[in-house]
Amino acid sequence: MPIMDVRYGSGALDERSKADLAKRLTDVLLHMEGGAGTPAGRAFAWVLLTEIPAADWWIAGDTQQVGASVLGRFLVRVTVPEGYMNVEHKSEVHALVNEAIIAATGVSGPDAGKTTLVMIDEVPEGNWGWDGKTISLENIADSVGLSKSGPRFKWSEKYFAAKARERAAAGYPIDTAGLLPSQRPDGV
Repeated sequence: MPIMDVRYGSGALDERSKADLAKRLTDVLLHMEGGAGTPAGRAFAWVLLTEIPAADWWIAGDTQQVGASVLGRFLVRVTVPEGYMNVEHKSEVHALVNEAIIAATGVSGPDAGKTTLVMIDEVPEGNWGWDGKTISLENIADSVGLSKSGPRFKWSEKYFAAKARERAAAGYPIDTAGLLPSQRPDGV
């Protein structure tokens, strides 16, 4: 259930490049979900684009394009479930988002993309909600058709198993959220 929230400087995108960027970032989101091009996988792939007026974007105490490349300023927050991506996946997303912005804007050269900041925010297990219900990474995998026997989900299970051991050793209450339902001691 990844979401990309893209903030960009005024004038960086016209309607054509905005639509192109939204498509390219949707493709990145589907790639992140393990190629989940299913209807449910596509329904979870949200891209939000917000243009920020030049007077509202401050860097180093100034609203000028200080240090900005010809591409302009882009701030991209990628929100994903906790335990969904290892370091290699995160690095791949950083590169793919940057490439998508460069391609959609048509800018090239050595400074293209140097003012694109990509941050990956992990939402703790148990904090996603859909249709008024709490959903887990296990629910998301089922919904988008991600194989639970594949390497991506197996990595997530190992991550949460280590987290469960750590919490048990620290004496966390068993009803604390943050673990896959199948790995919680209370089974809820």
